[in-house]
Amino acid sequence: MKKNERGLPRQSFTSLSAAAVVVGIVVGIGIFRLPSMVAQNASSELHYLGFWLAGGLISIIGALCYAELASNKPDAGGEYHFLTEAYGPGIGFLFSWGRMSVIQTGAIALTAFILGDYASTIYYLGPYSSSIYAAITIVTLTGLNIWGTDQSKNTQSFLTILIIIVLVVAGIAGLLHEPPSPEITSSTGNISSSAGAAMIFVLLTYGGWNEGVYLSAELKNVRKNITYVLIMALTCITLLYLLINAAYVHVLGMETLRNSDIIGVELSNHIVGSGGAVVMALMVIVSALSTINATIITGARTNYALGRDFTLLRFLGRWNQTANAPINALLFQGMIALGLVVLGSFTQQAVSTMVDYTAPVFWFFILLTTGSLFIFRATSRGPGEESFHVPFYPVTPLLFMLICLYLLYSSVVFTGAGALIGIGILLLGLPLYLAARRKQS
Repeated sequence: MKKNERGLPRQSFTSLSAAAVVVGIVVGIGIFRLPSMVAQNASSELHYLGFWLAGGLISIIGALCYAELASNKPDAGGEYHFLTEAYGPGIGFLFSWGRMSVIQTGAIALTAFILGDYASTIYYLGPYSSSIYAAITIVTLTGLNIWGTDQSKNTQSFLTILIIIVLVVAGIAGLLHEPPSPEITSSTGNISSSAGAAMIFVLLTYGGWNEGVYLSAELKNVRKNITYVLIMALTCITLLYLLINAAYVHVLGMETLRNSDIIGVELSNHIVGSGGAVVMALMVIVSALSTINATIITGARTNYALGRDFTLLRFLGRWNQTANAPINALLFQGMIALGLVVLGSFTQQAVSTMVDYTAPVFWFFILLTTGSLFIFRATSRGPGEESFHVPFYPVTPLLFMLICLYLLYSSVVFTGAGALIGIGILLLGLPLYLAARRKQS
């Protein structure tokens, strides 16, 4: 096929391969690290599991809202396209800048650091071991995506299937395992509960379901299939999360769960002994590779859409027809993610710093995107007859917006200095937009 640097995406994703990307983003390494942070904010086992069920239900409500947007306005830019159509190019630009510099690249760096923590239990590379592993992973998977979308898509499908098998086996084995003796499990009666703080980490672990809309321009029969993709993926994810978290509680107990940074290894140690810890660490690494690869796939699509629409960043808006991939957007995203790895290397809690960095910006734009539903309906740009209609409108999107507002508040109040850095980086997009607008005119 002749190479066309300004080409357009091809519809190469089926419902199953698109769902694999969504599951691969969501069911990744977070489930092997972030549950300890949730447990620190839960007063009991039932409370802890309730957080995970609530996270699944909230995500499904949000997915219904996004399904209407994506089926009505399919575009490789996803949320960027919705925000630009609803609020104008300024908000769309600011979102894309925030996604490129904070949300997506922060998620890539976060997952790469957790991969580094587990890889270091197998082979330690020194004081910066986690950072070295993180950098190698980002470079390798960015290279895979530059090689071609078909290669990265097929790799994603394989990794997702493997992750589902691992979680199902680990969850069932954990529930069948004899629980710890009462002497091992400490009392949890004096632990205070913070729903806001807990739900930040729960919904971060569920985070990524919205990424399906970035494949809408490449999904076959998108008006029919996008809803199926999102709901099927989230139902599967919720069941997997409840299963594996029930196993964590049953085998480890709440006290161990609260204090472990490598709960996947802890689980395997209790079930099959120390030999299984290496196997579990390898499985966690596979999960991390899946999450990072899927995040790279969808993140580069926003960068491409931004370059497509703004002359100042037109180098990002080139679609390589041979690879069927936005190569420049992939390279730029990879460089920013590597910069965040360097930043995280100088903090003692790299994982928490990346969570703080991404959460406020993420929930702010999820809130605005959901609000665009009302604008499209009010201006007669709502869904056509063939598009999906969110059920119980306007109650469903209003409920989800209230949840987003609460999580935006919580992500500022219950996080540290990393949140302020993320917000500051987002605001740097304002002068960049003014420059882009001058260049455009």
